[in-house]
Formats: sequence, C-alpha cells, structure tokens
Amino acid sequence: MSQKFDLVVIGGGPAGYVAAIKAAQYGKTVAVVEVERAGGTCLNWGCIPTKALLKQAEFAMHLKHAEDYGFQLEGVSFDFAKVIAKSRQVADKMATGIDFLFKKNKVASFKGLGTILRPGLVEVTYPDGKDAEQFECEDILIATGARPRTLPGIVLDRNTVMTSREALALAECPKSILIIGAGAIGVEFAYFYNAFGAKVTLVEFAPSILPFEDDDSSKLVERKYASYGIEVLTGTKLASLELVEGGAKAAFEGKSPKGGDVFEKVLVAVGVEARLDGVFGPDIKLDVERGFLRTNSDYSTSLPRIYAIGDVAGPPLLAHKASWEAGQCIDGIYGGVAPSKKRIVPGCTYCQPQVASVGATEKKLKEQGVAYKVGKFPFIANGKAVGTGETDGFVKVLYGEANHELLGAHIVGSDATELLGEMNLAMNMEATMEDLMATMHAHPTLSEAIADATAAAAGKAVHS
Repeated sequence: MSQKFDLVVIGGGPAGYVAAIKAAQYGKTVAVVEVERAGGTCLNWGCIPTKALLKQAEFAMHLKHAEDYGFQLEGVSFDFAKVIAKSRQVADKMATGIDFLFKKNKVASFKGLGTILRPGLVEVTYPDGKDAEQFECEDILIATGARPRTLPGIVLDRNTVMTSREALALAECPKSILIIGAGAIGVEFAYFYNAFGAKVTLVEFAPSILPFEDDDSSKLVERKYASYGIEVLTGTKLASLELVEGGAKAAFEGKSPKGGDVFEKVLVAVGVEARLDGVFGPDIKLDVERGFLRTNSDYSTSLPRIYAIGDVAGPPLLAHKASWEAGQCIDGIYGGVAPSKKRIVPGCTYCQPQVASVGATEKKLKEQGVAYKVGKFPFIANGKAVGTGETDGFVKVLYGEANHELLGAHIVGSDATELLGEMNLAMNMEATMEDLMATMHAHPTLSEAIADATAAAAGKAVHS
C-alpha cells in the first residue's frame, strides 16, 4: 500500500512535530512517523517528566526546612511510587496535546518505524504486525533525536545499571545510587534522589561538575551539593563495574567514595548518541560526522531533498534548539527564507539552585584573548531573594571591553532558568552594557540582579 505526501517527517519529538505543523501551515500534506508516541524523548522520557520530579524534590527539600519558614511538621512521609506516577501523568497529558495539534493542523501521524528506501520514498513498519506501507514524498526530514549512551565495558541491565529512561520509572527510591556523569542529566538526578533520602555519589571525569558551564557556576553548585550530603567525585574515572548481590560494585581511577564501593543502583548519564537504528535502507548512505548526521547550512544532508534537524544532527543537544531548527528548516524549504544555524543557544540545568547560561564563559574568553569586563551580583544582596529565603547564587555578566557588547551571562539561583530569557534576547539584539543599564527592572524582583551585575561591570555598582 502506498500513500503520497509533500513531506514525511521521521521522528515526532521537539524537532519533528514542530517541523510537521509548520509545514502543514504552509499548506503542505505532511506525515509524521514516530516509533513510540508524539513528543519524543524530551516530552516522554526527558525534560518534561524530569521537571515534574525536580519540582517534587524541591518541595521535599522545603519540607525538611519547614522550621525556617515558621512551620512545625511531624510524621511527614512520602510515597515514591506516586511521585514517579505524577511525572508520568504530566508526560501523558503533554503527549495528548501534541496529538490534538496534529489533528488541528491536518498532520497525519503514524506509530511505526520509518525507513528511507531512497530519496522520496519511506517505508513504515508497524509494531502491531500491520502490513508495512510505503510513503512517496517530495521531501524527507530526519528528526529521530538521540538516545542515552553508555561507556565501554559497562553493560546496561536496565534494572541495577540503568539510563535516565529506567530511572524515570523506578517504583522505589534506592538507598544508594552511583551516578556516572555530572552534566545536566546527572546533576539533576543527583538532586532528585538526594531529596528523597538516597545516598548519592556523583562521579565526573572532568575537573568540575557541569563542565561546560562557567567555573563560578560549577563551583557554587558543587559546594551546595556537598551541603546536601551528595558525595561529588570530580577528576575521577569509572574503571570497572560488576553486578553483585544487592547491587553493583564499582572501582575508580582518581578519588574513592567514602561510603563504600557497592551501590544499590547505578545511573549512567554520560551523554547521548544519534538515534539512527533502522532509519536507512541498504541503498541509503548519508555523511556522518562524530556519530551525527552532517548537514549543510540549510539543514540538507548529503542526499537531495533529505534534511536532518535536532539531536540527530549534532550538538548542542537541546530541545529548544531542535524546535528552533525545525522552524528554520521548514521556512527554508517552503517559505523561501534563507535558513540559519543558531550560534547563541541558551542552556539550563534544573537542580536547586538552578543553573542557566548563554554565550561565552570567562574561561573561553581568556582562551580566545578577548578583552572583557565582568560584573557579578549575589542574590544574598537582592531584596526579593532575601524575602523568599532563596539567596543562593548570583548573576554574572561578561561584556566586551571595547564596545561593551554582551558576550555571556551566567545565572545560578532558585529561578535562574526563568531569568535567562532577558539575557538571551539581549545577546540576539546585540545589546550593550548601556542598554541593560537603561532598562528599568521592577522592584522587588530577582531580575534586578541583572541590572546590578551590569552596573558592577561598568564600575557603577550601587548595591554591592
């Protein structure tokens, strides 16, 4: 059986579903082929359900310190299975919303594996045994995302040794857990499990956790984690891991954990790799670079009228970058607009305190020999932060010395990820130090710290 479409999108995550809807808005007939369900990893097993878990962890931490707010609580307990179930409910609701958007925009959605047989032809095989179909089309867009990767010699049994996907479905909180990798995923899960009473050991091969963030941000989070009782081992490599009775036994090169080397659970959070299984038929060969599909400036691949966006096309591996690329790619194909690849990409980590950044780090500017001014303002001097009891963190801004253009912004604090939007807009508009200082910030708000940090960079600080 064969059907015809203008565009077939393989993958229904933040890249794929946005691209499909935008193409439909251009009046194109569109099919989305997704092997699981709409929303992809981000919505179903990544950024959305983890945000629900982290909010519950934050609530648990507030309960532990209720006396600081004038409350005395006794006999407080939690049902970990319900905590997990809440996050699954959030994912279910969001997936239903995408199904609604497909119907609203007349996008045909198919649950199956899409395989490119040649440019212009995609075969869809269905998990329920239904006969395979072939879709003829003008254009093909690959948006299959990425999946968690593991380390050489480490076997994932998906029970004791797991990825973030299995971690999102645990019915019981482990008594102890080893987390390998202290990027955003590892750091977020460390905060979550610690909040619910697990003994957490966080291991990172790099000299600091959150190694791609500004050094000041990484150091503050590491100090805060130590105060939570999370054991952080930086500059440490996992040498071996073997399953034993009651968990897994680990050996390390570098630092050694004080709490012993046997852990009830192990979470491998060392990054992701492109999800390409089954996407290409025997006659399809696309250029690959460092394990990801190589694309041109218009998101085209090495074969005509086959495009790739999102995680499958390489870093930064972020949902908002994937959705942004979807708009650029579709506007380029059907709107006659010259697409671009974004260089200014914000990054967020949702532990507490949260970490948010955009642009260059101070270390990067030094390496590049760029002259700059730095301004830093602590939330402990911000009235709103003091009033709400959330004083951990700071705003740090980096401006060019010559032209005072904003080069980078780094925020650590309870609502850092919500404050970042202003800095991202400022960088996109090529705003200067003077522009930020001329912007009136409401009082009392956390955003005032942005103005104060900028004033500090200009040597005109009032509140510090």
